[in-house]
Amino acid sequence: MLIFGHSFLASERFYHISSIDSIELTPSSSLLFLEFDEKNLDIISYMQENGLNFALEVSSLKEALFAERLSAKYIICKNDIAKSIQDRAEHYLFDAKILCRIEDDSQLEVLAAEGIDGVVYSEAIIKV
Repeated sequence: MLIFGHSFLASERFYHISSIDSIELTPSSSLLFLEFDEKNLDIISYMQENGLNFALEVSSLKEALFAERLSAKYIICKNDIAKSIQDRAEHYLFDAKILCRIEDDSQLEVLAAEGIDGVVYSEAIIKV
């Protein structure tokens, strides 16, 4: 299981961006983070065309399917839809890993039991 942002473990940080210009404010080779939204398609296209590593936060299975096709490295979702998305990711052999945002360790075991690829603690996300 992938674990991002836990105090016990060194891990990659997610840089939450809101525009193409904000990408320049992140360290080189950063993992960029953005909500999947139609208004963000220009940013997503830019990241895809430039071979940047990025994560997309989705709110439905449909958005997760789009995120995979848009070359997201990670697809982040809420716990209540994670199992459904994880099952489809395994069925369709997604390249992206499915992650859930969590606030404390109590959610870790539940998500591990459901076979979710990984988790992201709030500490791993840096607002740009």
